[in-house]
Amino acid sequence: MRWLHEYWPYLFGFAGATLIIASYWMQGIMRLRIFAIVANVFGMIYGFFEPSPVAAVQNLISLPVNIARLRELKRLIASLARASSGDLSMDWLRPFMRRRAFETGEVVFGKGDAADCVYVAASGAYRLIETNIEIGVGQMVGEMGLVSDTHVRTQGLECIESGELLVATYAQIEGMFYANPEFGFFFLKLVSRRFLQNIARLEAELAKRPPAG
Repeated sequence: MRWLHEYWPYLFGFAGATLIIASYWMQGIMRLRIFAIVANVFGMIYGFFEPSPVAAVQNLISLPVNIARLRELKRLIASLARASSGDLSMDWLRPFMRRRAFETGEVVFGKGDAADCVYVAASGAYRLIETNIEIGVGQMVGEMGLVSDTHVRTQGLECIESGELLVATYAQIEGMFYANPEFGFFFLKLVSRRFLQNIARLEAELAKRPPAG
């Protein structure tokens, strides 16, 4: 067993390389990050005890980055879990969105326009033109185009009080779907809940109108 005493750091080096190669076939980014963290630990052991300064420094730098990304992902999933169970706040989506300012009377998008992004009201007030339903701060609009076949707006949106909208493209949302299956599950659950809320709100608005004739 003399070779094991002399070359044991290589076992950690090969194990780390194996984990990195295995991560290439993973679809879930959570497991990918965990594998990367373990690979970094093995790589540091190899780098320090072989020694291999390049491997040691590379894994020493990569380890805190992977840990930070894993913590961010866990916070995102926790926020999505709260959203799907009742807390419909859109705060979890803010880091992935950009801000756009709108003035009173400005049309954000019209009925029949191509749908390529979702909006979350950060400030101000907005109104769905065809149904006259107001969209307040914290509410999301435009998400149905992501799951529809036509990818067109079924209603227009108008700014009725100057403010800002947070915007995330469908490509960004789809990227997070593919990167993390949990994200896709919770987002679809959230969209379904909001869709049912919109139906209930529309029915309440229609009930207030006087009967025809």
